[in-house]
Formats: sequence, structure tokens, C-alpha cells
Amino acid sequence: MVPVPPAGPDPGAPIWPAGVAYQPVEPDRFTRLVLRLHARAPRWAVPLAALGCVGVGMAYALLSDPTHAEPDARPTCLLKLTTGLDCPGCGGTRALWYVLHGDLPAAARHHFLFVFSLPFLAYLFVSWAGNRAFGWRLPELRLSPKVIGGFLAIWLAFSVARNLPWAPFTALYV
Repeated sequence: MVPVPPAGPDPGAPIWPAGVAYQPVEPDRFTRLVLRLHARAPRWAVPLAALGCVGVGMAYALLSDPTHAEPDARPTCLLKLTTGLDCPGCGGTRALWYVLHGDLPAAARHHFLFVFSLPFLAYLFVSWAGNRAFGWRLPELRLSPKVIGGFLAIWLAFSVARNLPWAPFTALYV
């Protein structure tokens, strides 16, 4: 007869002290308020708030008209003000202004990657907001970590290249 080892706990199961029950932590006042508001909010409230934020950004771009600045005006970007370098988002507000006016070549001149990513961002927002607010099931745009990492690497290379002081990189200066 072959001896059978005694049955012990499952090696993959978490080990908890026997007979100890942990009391749940009571949420504080602010957390309870947020949870109550979340429970009462209609399903379309968060997409509407996100759309409002995007609308405020577009209104700012339209009202500020970033394409007409004085030639000797100081830069408003902290990085450009302190270092003189263009930041990774430099030209994005001007590109948005040109997109909102339908001038895609001028928008791409100011920030090509922003213009390139706009259709993807718009579709991601519409599919998320439509699902959240109305229960729509649009085809999901699945971006792998490699694709996102590749895009960020290209954006980093673009940000470095546009700050190089010799041709042909000076054409990227905005």
C-alpha cells in the first residue's frame, strides 16, 4: 500500500489567520458624499461633463486666437519661457484652432501628431460616451501596449527633433 500525503491547504490559496474577521473601514464624510452623488447621478452625467470640458477647451482655443500673437510677446508655456525649448505639446492649441476652422494643412504644420491622433481620440470618446450614456455597443478600438508605446516613442522623437537647431529640423519649429 502506498502512503497518501495528508491533505493540506491549497498552495495557491491566500493564507489568512483562522477565525479572524476584519471590520470594514467606515468611509469618511467626503467619500460618502461622492458615493451618494454617484449612485443618484444619471448614466449620461459623466459623458456630459467630459463633453463640457472638451467644449471649454475648444472655446478657449477659439476665443484666445493663438495664431495672432505679438512678435515680441513672451511665451505662455513655462518650459519655453524657462528653457527656450518647444514642449511636446507646443503648437497644439494653434493646431486645434486651425482644425476648428477647417484648415488641416496649417494644423498639421503646427502639430502633426495632434492632428493625426484626433480621429482616434474622437472615436474613443464617442464609443465610451455612447456606451456609458445610451448603452451603445460600438466596435471597440483596441490599442495594444506596443502601439501606445510606439506612439509615445514617436512623440518623444518628434519633440526632440523639433528642437534641433539645424536643417532639416528647423522646418519643424513653430
